[in-house]
Amino acid sequence: MRLVIAGGHGKIALLVTGLAAARGDTVIGVVRNPDHVPDIRSHGGDGVLLDLETSTPEQIAAVFAGADAVVFAAGAGPGSGLQRKDTVDRAAAVRTAEAAQLAEVPRYLQISAMGLDRVVEDEVFNAYLRAKDAAERDLRARDLDWTILRPGRLTDDPATGRVTLAPSVARGEVARADVAAVVLALLDEPGSVGKTLELVGGDVPVAAAVQAI
Repeated sequence: MRLVIAGGHGKIALLVTGLAAARGDTVIGVVRNPDHVPDIRSHGGDGVLLDLETSTPEQIAAVFAGADAVVFAAGAGPGSGLQRKDTVDRAAAVRTAEAAQLAEVPRYLQISAMGLDRVVEDEVFNAYLRAKDAAERDLRARDLDWTILRPGRLTDDPATGRVTLAPSVARGEVARADVAAVVLALLDEPGSVGKTLELVGGDVPVAAAVQAI
């Protein structure tokens, strides 16, 4: 599989890169900082420099050409303000999905978050939730073989290989390493197309949890 990851230097993205490369996939991480390319290479992938905030869908589609799957793992990240929650978590996600359509990518997975219907007092976090929700709604309306994955609170704990995965689950934690394993398993599972799935730690092996959906 030729896999392109938008936001290729994120923690989950690098973990996906390592897992995919280890099984023989070709992985390209899209980043805007050239200093991040060596990290992608150290995990077995390669990097392409492109700013998803300013590039057109056509420019992004050129990077996606020939891809078997695209994962949107980009995010404005901690410390970013209101504007970047919109320009990255919403607008860049929308442009990336449009680019995948233009490039006729067979498979598309968007990493989102749980609890998007919440309203919180923190203005910036509330903007993040609204941006993620808008990105999800845009993707559901597109003619793509999409899957939306909503992980719970992320940790850097070692992978357990066991999760709880369903359209709706109780809020909880999940290791980024387990999220990465689920991402790859979902890309391989045609039955996950058109589904929005929530993910936390659990007792079901990853492969069985994905097959069960």
